[in-house]
Amino acid sequence: MTIERIESTERMSRIVKHNGTIYLCGQTAGDAEWDISEQTQRCLDKIDALLEKAGSHRDKILSVTIYIRDMKDFAAMNKVWDAWVANGEKPARACVEARMARDVILVEMSVIAAQ
Repeated sequence: MTIERIESTERMSRIVKHNGTIYLCGQTAGDAEWDISEQTQRCLDKIDALLEKAGSHRDKILSVTIYIRDMKDFAAMNKVWDAWVANGEKPARACVEARMARDVILVEMSVIAAQ
């Protein structure tokens, strides 16, 4: 059994690969004060980059958990998400309202994908 950890810190790894499955740590837009649409797009851009680094692609995403600070932003977040995810390649998905580590973070996404 081989587990590969990529871009590790004292606390976590940004990418973990095991048995043909890729796990990404939660992605946020950072400490920027962008609206939900811009933060969502920046999360998705980061996911694209990490998946490429791991040897995968968004069409191989199996599952996404989306944490959103306020459900009032649900429709705006979904508009960006829907434009990003490929038709016919929709992953399993959960979206929950959650308190974020910093007040400026409006959305966070955690991804599991096939390699």
